[in-house]
Amino acid sequence: MSMIRDLRAVVRPSRVSLRKEGGTYDATRSPATSSAVVDCAVYRDGRRIETETSLTPHEAVRLARRDGGFVWIGLHEPTEAEFSGIASEFGLHPLAVEDAVQAHQRPKLERYDDSLFTVFKTIHYVEHDQLDANSEVVETGEVMCFTGRDFFITVRHGGQGSLRALRHRLQDDPELLAKGPSAVLHAIADHVVDGYIAVADAVQDDIDEVETEVFSPGRKGSPRGSDAGRIYQLKREVLEFKRAVSPLLRPMQLLSERPMRLIDPDIQKYFRDVADHLARVQEQVLGFDELLNSILQANLAQASVAQNEDMRKITSWAAIIAVPTMVCGVYGMNFDHMPELHWRYGYPVIMGITVVICLGIHRTLKRNGWL
Repeated sequence: MSMIRDLRAVVRPSRVSLRKEGGTYDATRSPATSSAVVDCAVYRDGRRIETETSLTPHEAVRLARRDGGFVWIGLHEPTEAEFSGIASEFGLHPLAVEDAVQAHQRPKLERYDDSLFTVFKTIHYVEHDQLDANSEVVETGEVMCFTGRDFFITVRHGGQGSLRALRHRLQDDPELLAKGPSAVLHAIADHVVDGYIAVADAVQDDIDEVETEVFSPGRKGSPRGSDAGRIYQLKREVLEFKRAVSPLLRPMQLLSERPMRLIDPDIQKYFRDVADHLARVQEQVLGFDELLNSILQANLAQASVAQNEDMRKITSWAAIIAVPTMVCGVYGMNFDHMPELHWRYGYPVIMGITVVICLGIHRTLKRNGWL
């Protein structure tokens, strides 16, 4: 049982960025490469069987079944022709094969005869110096897993979601790998959900930054079109995040609660931990969506208030200017008989009255908060 106690220590380091780690599993296929298989290995008693040459899937299957181990095959964006041989070798269901090749699937768990088909959406946070309306916050990928009695197949789509370092860590814990394919499935599920947690924390920082700027007192009355654009962009990214997280909750609950022949009982209980973490992330993502809605409404309300203030100022100055405009309009008429036209003090008196009235209107409007 010491292996089970160390289970979290094996899969938790997956939160660390994997871009600089070495290994062969993450080698992305070049256009000249004829096979989508990026790694194929046989494990017996939790240890990788070393061979002089790389194993083909067919050779790996024969070796695994002869020695009583299991085979783990990793593929990256295989075509239908490339995957058909592996599918027939392991008797994979055509519907699951079609989903694995075409990708763009919802997270799910399906049982086909003697295998489980699981789809995970991987999420990667895109670093940016400054968040703007065109910033890409998250990138998504997919990992499809076929779990059988003596095989485990991963099909990865997208540039993110590397499983290379995870495979190496599992190989460093033979006692864990001895539990078979279900231990690998749990490790991948935990790896994916830990990625969600890291991305949720980063997105939270972006939302806090936008919220602080929107409600910053020093920005009162400033143009807010850029804020609305950034908030809307964040909402789009959070929606993409939600599509990855929410559908996965039910499959994780099934793996943790419903007994399954292909899932080791000692491993199954640890799917509950994954389901709990996933539920926490889902609550965070739903909270992000509601918070962004509130921030967007507050931003629009502030923009409306700023426009109203501008209109009140314009109206106030128009009212003040209306007084001299009216006086000039009256005395600009060409009448011969106007009482003040030939009065010696007519001009200064009229100008004084005009200034007094304008100052009175200005004082009244300013006292009422219009200026």
